[in-house]
Amino acid sequence: MIVCIAEKPSVARDIANVLGAKNDRGGFLEGNGYQVTWTFGHLCELKEPGEYSPLWKTWSLSQLPMIPSRFGIKLKNDKGVEKQFAVIEKLMQAADGIINCGDAGQEGELIQRWVMQKAGAKCPVQRLWISSLTEEAIREGFQTLKDQREYQSLYEAGLCRAIGDWTLGMNATRLYTLKYGINRQILSIGRVQTPTLALIVNRQHEIDNFKPETYWVLTTKYRDTVFTAVMEEGDRGFKTQEEGEKALAAIRELPFTVTDVQKKNGKEAAPRLFDLTSLQVECNKKFGYSADQTLQLIQSLYEKKVATYPRVDTTFLPTDVYPKCPQILAAMTPYAGFIQPLMATGTPLQKSSKVFDNSKVTDHHAIIPTPVPVVSVALTDMEKRIYDLIARRFIGVFYPDCKFEQTTVIGEVRKEGLHVGPFDDAIPFRVSGKRIIDPAWRVLWEKKKNEETASDEEHQQDEERTLPAFKKGESGPHEPNLAEKQTTPPKPYTEATLLRAMETAGKFVEDDELRDALKENGIGRPSTRAAIIETLFKRGYIRRVRKSLAPTPTGIELIGLIHEELLKSAELTGIWERKLRQIERHEYDAKTFIEELKQMVSDIVMAVLSDNSNRHVVAATDNK
Repeated sequence: MIVCIAEKPSVARDIANVLGAKNDRGGFLEGNGYQVTWTFGHLCELKEPGEYSPLWKTWSLSQLPMIPSRFGIKLKNDKGVEKQFAVIEKLMQAADGIINCGDAGQEGELIQRWVMQKAGAKCPVQRLWISSLTEEAIREGFQTLKDQREYQSLYEAGLCRAIGDWTLGMNATRLYTLKYGINRQILSIGRVQTPTLALIVNRQHEIDNFKPETYWVLTTKYRDTVFTAVMEEGDRGFKTQEEGEKALAAIRELPFTVTDVQKKNGKEAAPRLFDLTSLQVECNKKFGYSADQTLQLIQSLYEKKVATYPRVDTTFLPTDVYPKCPQILAAMTPYAGFIQPLMATGTPLQKSSKVFDNSKVTDHHAIIPTPVPVVSVALTDMEKRIYDLIARRFIGVFYPDCKFEQTTVIGEVRKEGLHVGPFDDAIPFRVSGKRIIDPAWRVLWEKKKNEETASDEEHQQDEERTLPAFKKGESGPHEPNLAEKQTTPPKPYTEATLLRAMETAGKFVEDDELRDALKENGIGRPSTRAAIIETLFKRGYIRRVRKSLAPTPTGIELIGLIHEELLKSAELTGIWERKLRQIERHEYDAKTFIEELKQMVSDIVMAVLSDNSNRHVVAATDNK
């Protein structure tokens, strides 16, 4: 008998239906030579400190660092878990073979391996690796099963992550609680949690310490078009009101002259397909959904078979998905008006290297719709919004580039002997406009009357602004104006901007290609970042202020007393994340990672124990 083990009962039922295992035996489904069972996510976890040594049962500085010579796993203390594991153990003890049908990723690999180890499985194990739960994908996956040994490095990376989180979290939490906490207040420290909190706290310090600078912007209206004075590089405007008013007075009665008209044609590719982080960012900006809400919603769409595997960190597709795209598009009947022009030409769908690139895809590809017709599935309103975003992005990548004309008009007001601010003899002005020549993919995001979600703010922010037809050398009267302005402080993090900061280890990056390069050093994984943010809320370290995230007094004090950069630096934590990814790719040794981890924790313990200051966290938890 072949035993298949999935990560959820619903996934097990989908697999069992394809395999013909129709008989419900309580805890598993059986038939056609298969027994299909399931976990509920993690059934096993690393042992608690007191289970390694009785000396570690009580919290004591003298027992730190706690580093087991060999880590062990145990079943979670839950009656439902114990009951299901008893079923799994019995099946695996008698199995002729096992097929690991866990989620196709690092965490899924770890969950199932631990269960098989705990159950004492001895038979050969194969791995099912699929990116969607459609019947076609499951059948195809069972036709291409791999030996589980091919995924050993994935397991090792997941194990190193779990051991790293345990070793740093257990030791640092006890260390800081005993050394700096009062009134039995537990100070929770985590390998990803604490650097993420530090990002929020540091941003708050930047806001609190910000000193606004006043400057004055000179503009002028010519032919109903507002031109702005061109300052020296790095200057926003005049540094003093006196300078600005002097310039205003100097040019008020003089004519404005157009000195140059520059026109440049450009192209803009459709927005990239979604990975999990970019989907969470978009849903937070557009709908106000938390990262955790978005993850739950896209997971539901995956389990309802209308979207592919969500816990991904790539925006690309492999080339073998390309032949399946017409079938996927044909099933998306609510979007027939957008799809019909693509199919009507009789030419093959566009195959851009910005979309299809095998070198940018490892375990899974970008999130896209499946061939399952969405009209045949019952979706909630929130799920429909998520699906709509994914669907429009998918359709958009097959459209031609948007074509536009960028116009820049430069003018000046000239006065011989004018010496004001940085200007001599003339003050230059400039205005730019953009005219869409062929919207192409942009039709997918055009605002439609009475439709709530038809537009995409990301592509509406650069509104089309068509300028009048200016000619070089033309001249005439104008209306100058001087406006007082102030520099603004950095904006607080929202969940969207925090997710981006976690993805790039705190670096602010707009460019997609540069962001791809920095993902290697991001902190946390796409699948865990939402949980990290939720943990900070639960610990009382951060709170929501409308759409923004703010640290609580406790969170601020905690980061303030941590002097060890390894614990709070997103950049340094990102380096450790990169090593975990290198373990997956056989480029770094797991044993070396663990040894470095042990040394790091030992060094942190010694540094904190030698601190003779009398610092403490005294703020009460505030999670309102």
